Amino acid sequence: MVETKNQGMDRVNKLYEDRGSRARELRAQGKKVIGYFCCYPPLELMTALDLVPYRIQGSVHEPITQADAYLESVMCPFMRSCFDLSLKGEYDFLDGLVVPHSCDTVLRIHDIWKHYRKPAYTHTLNVPHMVDASSSEFFKQELRVFQGSLEGYAGRKMTPQGLDRAIELHNRNRALLHELYDLRRQDPPLVSGAEVIRVLVAGMGLPVEEFSGLLRGVIDEVPHRDLRPGLKPRVLVYGTEIDDDAFIRLVEESGANVVMDDLCTASRSFWDPVEVTPDRLDGLVERYLEKVHCPRTYRPRTGDREQDWESRFGYLRDFARDFGVVGVIFYIIRFCDTYEFDAPDVRDFLEGEGFRVLHLEDDYNLPSLAQLRTRVEAFMETIAPA
Repeated sequence: MVETKNQGMDRVNKLYEDRGSRARELRAQGKKVIGYFCCYPPLELMTALDLVPYRIQGSVHEPITQADAYLESVMCPFMRSCFDLSLKGEYDFLDGLVVPHSCDTVLRIHDIWKHYRKPAYTHTLNVPHMVDASSSEFFKQELRVFQGSLEGYAGRKMTPQGLDRAIELHNRNRALLHELYDLRRQDPPLVSGAEVIRVLVAGMGLPVEEFSGLLRGVIDEVPHRDLRPGLKPRVLVYGTEIDDDAFIRLVEESGANVVMDDLCTASRSFWDPVEVTPDRLDGLVERYLEKVHCPRTYRPRTGDREQDWESRFGYLRDFARDFGVVGVIFYIIRFCDTYEFDAPDVRDFLEGEGFRVLHLEDDYNLPSLAQLRTRVEAFMETIAPA
């Protein structure tokens, strides 16, 4: 691709390289910034109270030098990186912290962060690990408690009009992200996988309306690019947390086009909208509990093994087919048991559907990425067009 001069990606790159810069500006203007982990905290509830959600990220570039005094080395390296950055003052601009029970490591970081960093506001969101009627009712009650907690911190009540507008704004943002992903359907894609990660990471630190404006700028500029002909294998990346473009660049430099993903920092965080229901919390429950496909959630077994796999992983097959994928790369951060337990079944299901699969584990740092290059390059040779 030939790079063009435009404000969309120029702005994205500045925000990506200087993460937290806009959140710091907003806090200096009197806004309250709430840090959160994972896909499960309903951002609409924070937006409706004029709080700024900020998704906490780690850094594959920054060695972990302080967190090991507080956390065991066998804990998730991404979470250790996040806490390490907080100890170094990287997240001093956060007024609050929201932690869902997505896994035990994430849950425990709430108490450790609260004790040592002492944010003005903290909340643990108890997200059920099963999907059924009782789970939905339980989660609805949890969202009521979460709403009340946010109202107490913000010092004002959430209005129905405010929540409706927040749902509308976030759904509009999700629709724009779908437009961005649609630009990857062309062969060659109009936007690279590494660029998409940059856009998503840049947007994690913006109020939703600003993120939507940023997306509009990128979407408007990309179709004017000149494309270089030449077919490359189209790849989907599945797995955990990717908040840096380094791994995606490695895959693309090895000869592939990363055209789709199923990552908790990417499509999984926005793919489904919130349906407008008479009780707005019901729509939030359906979207955040039932429609987020994460291995930490157990879905009741349906039928025999093949039918169960179809229920649990059929959406991945559909992603791959819709985006013309020939190979799938599992990117799993070390010690993430929830993904590792699912990986054999996901691999067997996708291979049975005709896709080649590469399973990688990573320590969430740049040196370990370099060690993966040979395996990625060898995988590319098996899926490259003849």
